[in-house]
Amino acid sequence: MNAHIKVQPSHLKRGAYLYIRQSSMRQVVENAESAKRQYGLRGRAVALGWRDEQIIVIDNDQGESGASAAWREGFQRLVSDVGMGRAGIVMGLEVSRLARNNADWQRLLEICALADTLILDEDGVYDPASFNDRLLLGLKGTMSEAELHVIKARLRGGILNKARRGEFRCPLPTGLVYDDAGNVALDPDTQVRETIAHFFETFARVGSASQTVKAFRKQGLLFPSRLHDSRTVFRSLTASTAVRVLHNPRYAGAYAYGRRQYRRAIDGRRTLRARDQEEWLACIPDAHPGYITWGQHQENLKILQENGRGYDQARTSVPREGVALLQGRAVCGRCGSRFRVKYAARRGRLEAWYVCDRARTSRGEASCQSVAGPPVDEAIGMLVADVMTPAVVEIALDVRREVEARHEEADRLRCRAIQRAQIEAELAQRRFMLVDPGNRLVADTLEGEWNEKLRLLADARHERERTREYDRVVVDEAVRERLVAMTTDFKKLWAHPDTPNRDRKRLLAHIIEDVTLVKLPTEGTTKVHVRFRGGKTETITTLNPKSSAQQVKTPMHIVELVDKLLDDHIYSEIAEILNRQGHHPGGATRRGRQDARFTPLRVAYLAHQYKLRSRYDRLRDRGMLTKQEAAARLGIHEHTLARWAKHGLVIGHHYNGQYRLYEIPDSDLPKKQCSRWNTLAHRVAERAKNEATQNHHLDVEEV
Repeated sequence: MNAHIKVQPSHLKRGAYLYIRQSSMRQVVENAESAKRQYGLRGRAVALGWRDEQIIVIDNDQGESGASAAWREGFQRLVSDVGMGRAGIVMGLEVSRLARNNADWQRLLEICALADTLILDEDGVYDPASFNDRLLLGLKGTMSEAELHVIKARLRGGILNKARRGEFRCPLPTGLVYDDAGNVALDPDTQVRETIAHFFETFARVGSASQTVKAFRKQGLLFPSRLHDSRTVFRSLTASTAVRVLHNPRYAGAYAYGRRQYRRAIDGRRTLRARDQEEWLACIPDAHPGYITWGQHQENLKILQENGRGYDQARTSVPREGVALLQGRAVCGRCGSRFRVKYAARRGRLEAWYVCDRARTSRGEASCQSVAGPPVDEAIGMLVADVMTPAVVEIALDVRREVEARHEEADRLRCRAIQRAQIEAELAQRRFMLVDPGNRLVADTLEGEWNEKLRLLADARHERERTREYDRVVVDEAVRERLVAMTTDFKKLWAHPDTPNRDRKRLLAHIIEDVTLVKLPTEGTTKVHVRFRGGKTETITTLNPKSSAQQVKTPMHIVELVDKLLDDHIYSEIAEILNRQGHHPGGATRRGRQDARFTPLRVAYLAHQYKLRSRYDRLRDRGMLTKQEAAARLGIHEHTLARWAKHGLVIGHHYNGQYRLYEIPDSDLPKKQCSRWNTLAHRVAERAKNEATQNHHLDVEEV
């Protein structure tokens, strides 16, 4: 009677919505009686006055949980139609069928109250606009949500209890399987086991996930991956896969549960947050066999964390391929911060600079200092080479054996891949041989699969031969002998171009703790304070590289030599002397012009640029006379003076091309006579005789 009172003609003019839902597909299949009861509510709607064509059944949310309305399209349609005033009544067998989330339920009640829509369940008809009915419906919604919470709590409690004992069965990563007894064991596939073991060995050697990926790609190795159907395929190793494997504690033989926390966002999407190890719900080391130990797993996590830090904490980061020897170990001597390594391509090569610019990037202040890397790295390399002991011979031999072992391990993995391809090719062949030859539809397909497997087998064999040839070139007998010969002199090994920069840095990390650099621009040097691992310290000084202006500038020792040669030589003679002695003009080496030579014009430019005293002034200071002055002194014509200088009666000194200054003897001055030609010849002979005698005495004194 009360139900008929609540149903008004305005309700009967609108549709009657029947919402049907069950929580899982298993319930849909097995609980058929529940579905019959829900569909039976159509008779209740007809009894209340609705026509059969007015009843709208919404059953497309079958197998969906009522915990949220985000993924239930049928419930969203129901709320939309109620809000638009199309529904006169909403029917559901129980409140839990409509919603198990109190927020969704209260939202539906609010919209039904505003739209004057009734709600019907197995117990009766309710008017959400009525306070009493709304209070009762609210209590039913709360009880439905509480019921779901209790069910989940029971299931969750059982799962957590088993997880704390390490008995809850979780999906295992690639390389681990459950045996017949339900215990965790290593994958029975030998190729899978050896590949994963090689992965962890490679990471322990290179110390970086990305470098591990590069090593696998360089060696032509693939990494196993398990599909959803439990099949294992081999794919190229990616950085994300490498990081995921390194973070997974199951590879260390540890049972872990609750490593991630899932939450629902406002839009209904599920968000994932990784928990710290202290927040894990269960962590049991050595619970089952693993590929590495728990200690190695912790060390791998530490290395990954340090690799992701900034350059201020890069002291213990993994060595990179760059030429900067002090990567992460150079400390600014002014502010105490770590230097950042910056590379610049100059003159066709890559040069490293140690830059301290934290103040500029963070606070907008001026950079602290920047130091050129090559001089510092060269000095540190010489220092390390000097302090190394003869034990480096054994170290080098161990390195050689390690390289050979790596190549053998990689070749063994490639052989496993060939064996797998061979097995798959034989299986495809057997399938093709068993098919009826007349059934060409099936036979053609199997023949294509057989050919594809044969192609993969050929590719695997070709890849092995190619990599074996490459490894043979890398570690052949000649290389071995050269390595043994170089171990007797560590300096050669250190400076050898075949020695990777990464190996130099790894060796340096065992010797040097850090290096403090202080640049002294006024002195053109850099103070290098080295602190060794054992506590010993040493300070060395390096020269800063010259600037571009300084590199094109003529060295001062050449300028001083030009100044000295100007006493006795002209520009052309000085240029010839400098070229004969192997000197080059300023900037010739920087521009790569090793064949550049001095010219008279270059010498004149140096004399003018450095304000050297001219040869004319030097000769005048020694009492030399011009042509006019000498001719007046001797009382002869200038042409006569030129002839006398030609025959050696008067000494002429060049100072600018063909221009001369004349040296007049203090005594025995030549005189102009009638018999000048005989006298002239006699004077020339006498002067030559005197000069020969004087030179003979000088040679005797030198001896």
